[in-house]
Amino acid sequence: MHKNPEARSIILAIGMLACLTMLPGCQSKNTVSASSPTPATTTASNGIRFTDVAAQAGLKFLFEIPGKRPMNILQSMPGGCAFLDYDADGNLDILLISQKIALFRGDGRGAFTDVTATVLPPLKQGFWMGVAVGDYDNDGFDDLYISAYRGGVLLHNEGGKQFKDVSVQSSITSQPYGSSCSFGDYDNDGKIDLFIGNYVQFRSDSVQLCKVKDIYTSCSPTVYEAEKGVLYRNLGGGKFKDVSAETGMDKTTGKVLGVLFLDVDNSGRQSIYLANDEVSSDLMYNKGNGKFENIGEMAGVAYNELGKPFGGMGVDYGDIDHDGKTDMIVGTFTVENKMVLMNQGDRLFVDRSEPMGVALPARNYLSFGAQLFDADNNGRLDLIFCNGYIADNVAEYEPTRTYREPTLLFRNDGATFADISKEAGEAFQRPIVGRGLAVGDYDNDGKIDILIADGEGAPLLLHNDSNTEGKHSVTLRLIGTRSARNAYGSRIIVETKSGKSYFFCHSDGSYLSASDSRIHIGLGAEQSAKITVKWQDGSSQTQEISDTGQVITIRQNAK
Repeated sequence: MHKNPEARSIILAIGMLACLTMLPGCQSKNTVSASSPTPATTTASNGIRFTDVAAQAGLKFLFEIPGKRPMNILQSMPGGCAFLDYDADGNLDILLISQKIALFRGDGRGAFTDVTATVLPPLKQGFWMGVAVGDYDNDGFDDLYISAYRGGVLLHNEGGKQFKDVSVQSSITSQPYGSSCSFGDYDNDGKIDLFIGNYVQFRSDSVQLCKVKDIYTSCSPTVYEAEKGVLYRNLGGGKFKDVSAETGMDKTTGKVLGVLFLDVDNSGRQSIYLANDEVSSDLMYNKGNGKFENIGEMAGVAYNELGKPFGGMGVDYGDIDHDGKTDMIVGTFTVENKMVLMNQGDRLFVDRSEPMGVALPARNYLSFGAQLFDADNNGRLDLIFCNGYIADNVAEYEPTRTYREPTLLFRNDGATFADISKEAGEAFQRPIVGRGLAVGDYDNDGKIDILIADGEGAPLLLHNDSNTEGKHSVTLRLIGTRSARNAYGSRIIVETKSGKSYFFCHSDGSYLSASDSRIHIGLGAEQSAKITVKWQDGSSQTQEISDTGQVITIRQNAK
């Protein structure tokens, strides 16, 4: 593995040249070449529009940050959220995470009721951080892991009626500075495993504030040593085992803020990507023998376009260009390109944020939450970043910057992204302390909605009011039998008269958040499709669908 940026740059240049000169198939028809012009950054929204309905929907909650000001590096990071269906009634519920944790039950028609007191166990106030959602015991009800500074809790779902703290029984220990976390089945044994990210070494006797232009403010993560994440293998029977050392997952860099389980090369195995803050990021490749190898540098995802570490925050993946491979997006620090990592095959990614039109409009924002989703059911994945600075007093030493920042929405035009934030609704003009972000169809109307955690304010619940006339969609709910019941890691191939598209079953990604695990498929003008599910155990099954606008359940091996 090449350790220096010069060697890495040479490797990437050779890889890009080979990809551009090889037979067709290395690049899809929608992939942008290096010479493509940067598109205009503001265009009409083409009917994509969202409205914040959090207050009317019943989400009475405030994300709050206690303690003295200016804030330190611990105060500046929390604010997680999730769409989940804890009672398996087919309607999405909402979890909000701050100093306190709140659960709201959804009725599927747009109204939410606070059920925290009756469904969640008593949880002490503290620096709660992120959440992973998954059915670790395959009983049909999603469980939760909630990360925390000096803590963390595994909550077992007791038949959709309440959650029980089983942290001690499960052998999952308290984490030093838990951040984003994720469930995924790395060993394909039909039981989802758990990765918990950790951030930096920070204690009461650590440096609390740093000077910038003679003004005390939050310190950079470069001031602190790294904490490393932990991989827990699901042993069954409610037990987990720390397998970080024996799998090679202890060979990571640390300072984790974004986590993804994903199949980078269609091998059928879940690798793990870690977006790290101002140190090299990690792509832990799953070798299939119970071991992981860090290929971040060789894969082109460890450093930015300048060969330097970047402030990796929120992450997500999906097939942006319909070539059947997993592309990634990464939110980053101010004045750093927000990365659009296009999968070139052979475990090589290239950042196309500049030619695809994302770099320039997003460059001056600090992006935490990040998601790929189809906002208008045209079959192409659009892109959203929620933003907010880390230092609450940044304007005192850098007058051109603000603590609160607007959210950015990009429409996928096929080969480029267009910034449509100014036309997509008032919520995208409103400055917030953007942290966690999740997506899901909470009112089951066939259009994807957005949930955002404002680190110092009320949550945003953005209802999708986009004009989708003449555009169809279908939502898939997968149930594994030999594979894990959540079917995380399954690959879905959708064939219509217009061609093929590819989707992936997962709920992880973004920052401190979890999204609807159902697979939302925009079909555009098509009203029928052939859907093939490639399950995590290697089996596959195909189903013809014509019930667009519906939620369709596919059970593994069911006839």
